[in-house]
Amino acid sequence: MKLKEINKARYRNHLNKVIAACIGALVLGSLGIAQTLIAFFPSVKGSHFHWNLLGVVVTSLVIGCVLKKYKNHGFMYEVTYVWELKKQLNYITRKMRKLKTAVEEGDVVAMQIINYSYAGSRQLWQLDDNTITMEELSIWQAELDAKARKFNVILDTDKYQPSSLAVY
Repeated sequence: MKLKEINKARYRNHLNKVIAACIGALVLGSLGIAQTLIAFFPSVKGSHFHWNLLGVVVTSLVIGCVLKKYKNHGFMYEVTYVWELKKQLNYITRKMRKLKTAVEEGDVVAMQIINYSYAGSRQLWQLDDNTITMEELSIWQAELDAKARKFNVILDTDKYQPSSLAVY
């Protein structure tokens, strides 16, 4: 997955609309399904927990299917990109200890993966206005840059291949 420039204002606008639509659909769908089931199958005890739970589960599945179906729609471009970026960064984070060990040994591929992780994290944190840990990220990037210079490696985020994580 290549890093792409994302319009922050458009991303935030579309993400907020998607979240609002999901919340609205979840509330209306789960209540609608639960109330319909309660009307057709009332409980003598007065407990309708199972119908409420079924309404939430069914509505959540429908929302998930709709999001999956429309993830390639133009409106969802930025939101889907960020979801995919978060997924890639999560894969890398799970392997980070092995990757950092490999970097210490001069592994070029590990350096490229970590460089991608840092660049992707920087972009993600800027899009989400999460700048609290940017200083730490700059320190980590400087350490990686020093290792890259030591081993004569040119870091480039475009060299990241998700399949290369399988080695670690």
